[in-house]
Amino acid sequence: MLDYNTAGKLKQMKMSVMSSAFRDQLDGGAFKEMSFEERVGLMVDAEYTSRRNNRLKRLMRQAGFSEPEACLEDIEYHPDRELDKTLITRLSTCNYIEERHNIIIMGATGGGKTYIANAFGVTAARNFIPVKYVRLPEMLGELAIARLDGTYRKAVKPYKTVKLLIIDEWLLSQVQDADAKELLEITEARYKRASTIYCSQYDIGGWHTQLGGGPIADAICDRIVHSSHKIVIASDEDSISMRQRKGLSAEA
Repeated sequence: MLDYNTAGKLKQMKMSVMSSAFRDQLDGGAFKEMSFEERVGLMVDAEYTSRRNNRLKRLMRQAGFSEPEACLEDIEYHPDRELDKTLITRLSTCNYIEERHNIIIMGATGGGKTYIANAFGVTAARNFIPVKYVRLPEMLGELAIARLDGTYRKAVKPYKTVKLLIIDEWLLSQVQDADAKELLEITEARYKRASTIYCSQYDIGGWHTQLGGGPIADAICDRIVHSSHKIVIASDEDSISMRQRKGLSAEA
């Protein structure tokens, strides 16, 4: 009876996997051949593994990836993409996050920017680093609504503090003055404190115009560009986009 009370207490302490492993040991004769240390070790390992798996699932869910199956190992290095495999491999260690550096991924539409960004994010999550993925239009829309309903501080906090923020469709269209100020506030909060991945169709030289020009655009670009690793997906009129490669026509 005492043994089963112990199993119940483990469950009450939210150690349900360890409680189940403890019950298995009570009912399993094979465990009696093991030492006390081995038996305790097995129970602790079961609980530890379960908690790590649950934490990973939670991080993946909270990240909101658009392509949660993305994987750096599955990036396709076709010659016409001219991807820097050495750089991507080096960034796969996630050291850039510890160093508070950014990544800028540039390329034409359909080139696979989103996949690569998600792959970096999934790698970070698997290293138990909090990640948030968002499209810039969605982020700005969410914050605009939050300002109106009085929940702005709560809404903007994850964008300022999450350890890795992925902003897709960065400056796809020119932003309004109010949005540029919003982006400056977030960029300033993250500067040298957290890492951001930017996916853009525009070369960095075009960002200033998309941000409306002036000192605010200067300040945003200055805080991003000089602390960023740059990945360029090459394209020309003869290039085949990843969307074409993966589309239904490619399977015909």
